[in-house]
Amino acid sequence: MKTSLPTTHTPLFAAIRPLVLGTALLGSVLSLSGCFPLAAGGALMTGFVAADRRSAGTQLEDQNIELKAANQMRINIGERAHINVTSYNRQVLITGEVPAEKDKALAEQMVKGVDNVSTVLNELAVMGNSTFTERSNDLITAGRVKAAIFDAKDLSTNAFKIVTERGVVFVLGRVTAREAKRVTDVVTATPSVKKVVRVLEVISEEELARIAPPADGQK
Repeated sequence: MKTSLPTTHTPLFAAIRPLVLGTALLGSVLSLSGCFPLAAGGALMTGFVAADRRSAGTQLEDQNIELKAANQMRINIGERAHINVTSYNRQVLITGEVPAEKDKALAEQMVKGVDNVSTVLNELAVMGNSTFTERSNDLITAGRVKAAIFDAKDLSTNAFKIVTERGVVFVLGRVTAREAKRVTDVVTATPSVKKVVRVLEVISEEELARIAPPADGQK
């Protein structure tokens, strides 16, 4: 789970923060031109995987869910829609745009049919596909949100997955009630965020301590 990142503005921190923002932006750029990204919401850096609050097996399972769902939509819906699938601890978020209600229902049906999916949150909008400019703006907003979480003294970037669609920021993760409230405040205060939607699994402080004990010197 979460291990709090030091936020003292040392030269090392100054070097890491732009890397967090830059890597987030680069990862999003690679999916801008495609309607069905192969791995929506993947880990920002390989080293971050170890700090993820999901087990390694669950992380792999989430990746497989995303791949299988995206492939089904590519085959059955095609490029008439812009759909992103994000799985976190087998909770699946569907975002983007589809041309008709039947496509929205079909997308949800296909995700529910994927093995190991526990719940589905269908946030697809029935409207024309977002433009490249709109997706670029979402990319920038997502980068700002991740940087703001990184700056927070009592939050860990690795505890959250951020998805942004048309200015709406979806926050996924396994967090305590304290962290859920804090991250909501941080994201809401971030420029260009229109709305915050929490897709969070709330755990106790005791469970957090078991799976992510504090680093030496931290409370």
